[in-house]
Amino acid sequence: MHRTGFAFHEHCMWHDTGPCSVFDAPGEFVQPAPAVEHPESKRRLRNLLEMSGLIDELVPLKGEPASEEDLLRFHTAPYLDRLAEMSERGFGDAGESAPIRKDSYTIARRSTGQAMIAMEAVLSGQCDNAYALCRPPGHHAERDRGRGFCLLGNIPVAIMAMMARHSLSRVAVIDWDVHHGNGTQQAFWDRDDVLAISLHHDNNYPLDSGHSSERGSGQGFGYTLNLPLPAGSGIGAYLTAIDEVVVPALDRYRPELIVVACGFDASAMDPLGCMMLNSSTYAEMTRQLLDAAHRLCSGRLVMVHEGGYSAGYVPFCGHAVIQTLAKSQTEAQDPLNDEIARWGQQSLQDHQRPWIDQAAALLADIR
Repeated sequence: MHRTGFAFHEHCMWHDTGPCSVFDAPGEFVQPAPAVEHPESKRRLRNLLEMSGLIDELVPLKGEPASEEDLLRFHTAPYLDRLAEMSERGFGDAGESAPIRKDSYTIARRSTGQAMIAMEAVLSGQCDNAYALCRPPGHHAERDRGRGFCLLGNIPVAIMAMMARHSLSRVAVIDWDVHHGNGTQQAFWDRDDVLAISLHHDNNYPLDSGHSSERGSGQGFGYTLNLPLPAGSGIGAYLTAIDEVVVPALDRYRPELIVVACGFDASAMDPLGCMMLNSSTYAEMTRQLLDAAHRLCSGRLVMVHEGGYSAGYVPFCGHAVIQTLAKSQTEAQDPLNDEIARWGQQSLQDHQRPWIDQAAALLADIR
């Protein structure tokens, strides 16, 4: 029987980012507004899984908070101490647009624990693949500071922990969040045992990060692969990028585990992105990575939830991904899927082709 794990803990939904918008803080002419990174999009995804019945087909996983020992594989001790102090105090900012409230550090450790239990379940054979519904997200968190709503590096910490516990020598991370995965890039910058691929909107967030010229250093040169795309890229651009860059990179590297930083802010409805994907595109990208995982690493594929800020649309994108992982069919229909597919310029555009070709030219350095 095909088994897809689903890691979720309600505690992750209790992280409070405070009454602020995408701006650092309200004031002057900025009217207070709910935080963009809030639990509703994630909780509604979990609720849609229940309403469709898909959740009953999944293997429930519930990870414990990541230990300090595991966190120290990536983060510095002073940074963890600062997180604990601000969390106890009840307010602060972990670095750059990474607000802290009461118990945020404990909840962030819980979020990292969901990524860890999902990977453990796949590596131990309990599940064929898995989805970790993490919050707060993690791919912007750096070694000694938080950034962009992220407090802890969920994926780097989990991968490093799994490498310490299992005989893993090659792991691939594909980050398709609309923002550059700077934290994951930093974690594995000088290593060749992790191939870090980021597919993102060029120069969105963080600014001046994620250029194709950023390729790693030392023995890690060539194992950081950035594929920035111009604003307005749609279904054709993303599927071409997966087909001509991501999958060939995996074939060259032959990982033993594939991890996806699964953000949904490249969807057409996202308030912090300007791309045009629908839920079917996420399903197709997942299918292509599933095929690669079956060909290369016995199907071992783990999705870790990152960004995505449309409370109404994230659930349909996430449901499409998880349904594809589980090789299931439900009656849950995305009411916007076909309309978005009919939007203009959804096919690969001439001005998008050079961006993909530039990334494809870098594959020769992956050994």
